[in-house]
Amino acid sequence: MNPPCGRCNKPVYPTEKINCLDKYWHKGCFSCEVCKMALSMTTYKGFEKKPYCSMHYPKTSFTIVADTPENLRLKQQSMLNSQALYKEDFEKNKGKGFSVVADTPEMQRVKKTQDQISNIKYHEDFEKSRIRSDAPPPENRQDYEEQPSNPQRFSQPVGPTRPAAVAPPSGERRYQAVYSYAAAEADEVSLQEGDLLSDVEQIDEGWMFGCNQRTGQRGMLPANYVRPV
Repeated sequence: MNPPCGRCNKPVYPTEKINCLDKYWHKGCFSCEVCKMALSMTTYKGFEKKPYCSMHYPKTSFTIVADTPENLRLKQQSMLNSQALYKEDFEKNKGKGFSVVADTPEMQRVKKTQDQISNIKYHEDFEKSRIRSDAPPPENRQDYEEQPSNPQRFSQPVGPTRPAAVAPPSGERRYQAVYSYAAAEADEVSLQEGDLLSDVEQIDEGWMFGCNQRTGQRGMLPANYVRPV
């Protein structure tokens, strides 16, 4: 038995049968629902098991949700949840000090000024630490502070009790005087700030033996008045 046509409901014979959209169609009946333009298997578009051309194919539209009591309740519940999450995040980050600041030209200028101030402060601290590193060792600082004022740049700290001058074997170590020192004994070497010393050897914790290249004198000199170069 021949099946009926999907449009005219008349029998469809095998010679003119088109099987599409779960129905059988006459070739002349397989046309657009709106403009009746003849369609083929490559030009049709199906919607709800009906053929359409590309021009009259139904467009998908958004569904409008009615403001029913249930939908209003869900909307209010969603807003309450959002507010609770916002408050929770705010409490977590309140003590961290983070805040979003717009990168305006004024904020960029303030940031640049702060960077410059930080750079100046860093150099000041560096110079202070360098001056402190050039000061006499702690064990002699008390003697240094007890000396009367002297017109020289640095007061002369009292050196520790030293052993008798004994010339050690010649070495290649070089030192430079960081403070001026006036020899108190005949076997000591006087120093001026910046003097270069050669053949320096450690005698004990407080004294060294070396040669002042400026004067050519060889003898004992206080260890806390020189530094290696």
